[in-house]
Amino acid sequence: MGLLRGAAEAGSSSSSSADMQPLNQLSGQQFSALTEVIFQFLGEPKEVERFLAQLADFAALNKISLGPLKNVAKSLLLVPTSALKRSLSAEQVRTDLIALGLSEEKAAYFEEQWKENSPALLRLAVGNTLMVNQLIDMEWKFGVTAGSSELEKGGSIFLQLKLVVQKGNQIEPVYLELTLPQFYSFLHEMERVKASLECLS
Repeated sequence: MGLLRGAAEAGSSSSSSADMQPLNQLSGQQFSALTEVIFQFLGEPKEVERFLAQLADFAALNKISLGPLKNVAKSLLLVPTSALKRSLSAEQVRTDLIALGLSEEKAAYFEEQWKENSPALLRLAVGNTLMVNQLIDMEWKFGVTAGSSELEKGGSIFLQLKLVVQKGNQIEPVYLELTLPQFYSFLHEMERVKASLECLS
């Protein structure tokens, strides 16, 4: 029960559980419409205005108070967000929803929607993570230490890297100096990252 553990860590287990109860009062059609709005927002998280307008329309159409609906939507948004962070399977998501008080039928429907939408959400999350500090350019130089106050340091190989990264709207250089073993370790990690990204795309 990864989500429950995560919710308890955040101190919101009881509020999430209380917010799941009103979902059981929705009809199957209402729950599927709300779930569609939730997954659409997760797919396009910058569209906050549209999301809030869709919630307002949903509330008006179904004669539901908007304030409590926003709380329910917020709790429901926590489920896929936590599931992505913890790499939970669709079955684990369903189990956690049932443990939070959602009916079996609605939890099974959410599980199906999770199976359908999770690959795209995972790609989006990885894309957003990788765009935080985008690598623009890289320069490197190999060198050999000719002399040092330490006897063992003489003749050792090193690598100097200059990485130019974009942090938001700013471009800034980052300088690194690595020993040969550190460089090989860094290279190995970059190859693992590349393999992971190729697997996801």
